[in-house]
Amino acid sequence: MFYFDNIYGKRILKSGLIQGVQAFFTTRDICICDKSLPPDGNASIPEIIKEITDNKKLICKYLKIEENRLVSPIQTHSDNIEVAEIGKSEYPNTDALILTEQNLGIFLNFADCTPVILYDEKQNIGAIAHAGWRGTVQKIAVKTVQKMCNEYNSTPENILAVIGPAIGFCCYNVGEEVLTQLSQTVSDFEGLSMQENDQIFVDLKNINKQQLLEIGVKKIDVCPYCSVCANDYFFSYRKENGTTKRHSAVLCLK
Repeated sequence: MFYFDNIYGKRILKSGLIQGVQAFFTTRDICICDKSLPPDGNASIPEIIKEITDNKKLICKYLKIEENRLVSPIQTHSDNIEVAEIGKSEYPNTDALILTEQNLGIFLNFADCTPVILYDEKQNIGAIAHAGWRGTVQKIAVKTVQKMCNEYNSTPENILAVIGPAIGFCCYNVGEEVLTQLSQTVSDFEGLSMQENDQIFVDLKNINKQQLLEIGVKKIDVCPYCSVCANDYFFSYRKENGTTKRHSAVLCLK
């Protein structure tokens, strides 16, 4: 079950499935996206960058980590997975980060694409994956679980998965080619697409859930919020005409 919490008065979204570590999604209240942002309304670029910097400081204070220990990759819709390391700040061409270090925080950025936070309670390791339709076709969440299992002795049964706010079934219309590619990623595609008024809609969040279920991840919480419909809370690339603003998925181990 998802619920809103706050960081020093700024709203964030959490899932009750993951306890004992800091795993959450930011909202429009507390943007920490690293991308250079264009002017927003009356705000200048320096003012926006200062706001992002201040928000990062608040999150680091909340996570009880040093400011240089909150890291994020350069996302490119790939299936490349890296392991976050203390002292390393650059992760180019990377769309999933595995976290094994305490006193280190990771975040990835989203505006319609599907965020997937993974946490292994037994091994106390986690990860965040960026699953837009390309990442979903490449099964990046599945590959991240497999890397956790192959390299860190996780098992799918011990991994909790939280699928965060993203464009919903209600709003994600695609072409035949994308539908075909997505349908081939799971053995059971029943109920994950629909046709309405000559438009095809797909359920990207639950396609990721089905992929995870099929490799043995059993405990999965899927966020009900659509980034288009709940645009007051989250950013939407589609609804906001290609906005560069992003909400983020954040993870810090206990």
